Amino acid sequence: MASSTHDSTTRAILYAFLANFGIAIAKSWAAWVTGSGSMLAEAIHSYADTGNQVLLYLGLRQSQRPADDEHPLGYGKMSYFWSFVVAILLFSMGGLFSIYEGVHKLQNPEPLSQVWIAIVVLILAILLEGSSLFGALREIKKVRGDRPFKEWLKHTRNSELVVVLGEDIGAQLGLILALGFLITAQRTGNPVYDAMGSICIGVILIVISAFVASRVRSLLVGRSADPEIQEAIDKIIAEQESIEFCFNTITMQFGPDTMLAAKIKMQPGLSIDQAVASINALERELKERVPKLKWCFIEPDVTD
Repeated sequence: MASSTHDSTTRAILYAFLANFGIAIAKSWAAWVTGSGSMLAEAIHSYADTGNQVLLYLGLRQSQRPADDEHPLGYGKMSYFWSFVVAILLFSMGGLFSIYEGVHKLQNPEPLSQVWIAIVVLILAILLEGSSLFGALREIKKVRGDRPFKEWLKHTRNSELVVVLGEDIGAQLGLILALGFLITAQRTGNPVYDAMGSICIGVILIVISAFVASRVRSLLVGRSADPEIQEAIDKIIAEQESIEFCFNTITMQFGPDTMLAAKIKMQPGLSIDQAVASINALERELKERVPKLKWCFIEPDVTD
């Protein structure tokens, strides 16, 4: 399951990288030819997204590094760190620059030329970005299984897929807005509409980056495992005949891996050797039935 999630995340990042890089080159050319502020904002947005995919892949690779003396629980949270960096870049390079370019064009409006080139590029970009979004949704479907999409989005601990999804949705909305404002500017002969399009694109990017940053922030601080994993753990512990009662369980997510600490009350009359054997058997069963569970710390006690 963990390997499948990793592969799905990698594919989603690759889809987004290839789409954004090709789109960025086309947008840059169209912005240079037409002088469109909306197109320039979109080009910068695509270049930023392309760089973001590289950072996401870097975080994904670094999160797979083995544990060492200074990081005994591994580097799983590296994926959260780079996802947060991407959210900040989406805010600054994408959103703020788009707003700046729009304001600049409002103050110094310039006539547009050969707008049809930009329109063709935007239509092609919408198709390419749509394929990237479809690819991301397809990989998310593999990961979430039968869970409703809203529930997965609320509880997922996969920061990379959330970032890729947010970028793809933001890019698609931005492209549609840019196309609409550009066509309006051409029909009216008023370049102010093009500048307004750039500002609207920037606002959308800032809203999406704020959403992504808020989701990743909770993972950086430290968040429990997915509710499905917690339910599976509680169920397995409850099935153990040697355990009289489970006082509490604490889970923590480290990238794709989960840590568990549990305090339990053993059945009376068990010897120390029997209790140790039961706990060891429980730990093995937990790791077998919950593939993402990497660390187990089970504490026997008589009171919470």
